[in-house]
Amino acid sequence: MADVHSKAIRSKNMRAIATRDTAIEKRLASLLGEAGFAFRVQDASLAGKPDFILDEYRCIIFTHGCFWHHHDCYLFKVPATRTDFWLDKIGKNVERDRRDISQLLDEGWRVLVVWECALRGRAKLADDALRERLEEWICSGGLRAEIDTLGIHALERERPAPPA
Repeated sequence: MADVHSKAIRSKNMRAIATRDTAIEKRLASLLGEAGFAFRVQDASLAGKPDFILDEYRCIIFTHGCFWHHHDCYLFKVPATRTDFWLDKIGKNVERDRRDISQLLDEGWRVLVVWECALRGRAKLADDALRERLEEWICSGGLRAEIDTLGIHALERERPAPPA
């Protein structure tokens, strides 16, 4: 199926997608601040340019969009147009995430991924629940975890590849 927009309009739309200070990043920054955590944002010297860096706890927190990073939830939908292109692009994002997280772990960082679905949408976590999960993980010393609509999940060092 052909794209419903011209190439120029599609390009304009794609350029408009924010790469920093997104709504989910702002919500997470607010929750971290309310909990009293000091953090830095988007340090380009670290693999993956993490969204939040908590030096005191040696923690990295990424906010991942469910579409762009292929989360198996209700917010991810395979595009009906240019399907092969999008699946290839998203697959490369997932592979890059895996490499970046592995490098951060090798460098002694602890890594948490907070999925978009936990931060927005019909099944998002309430602020109190999300703040509790953040505090729980940051203070626990756990090596790697994810937060989604079901709460927090400790992970092995590597996340399995999503189905093709």
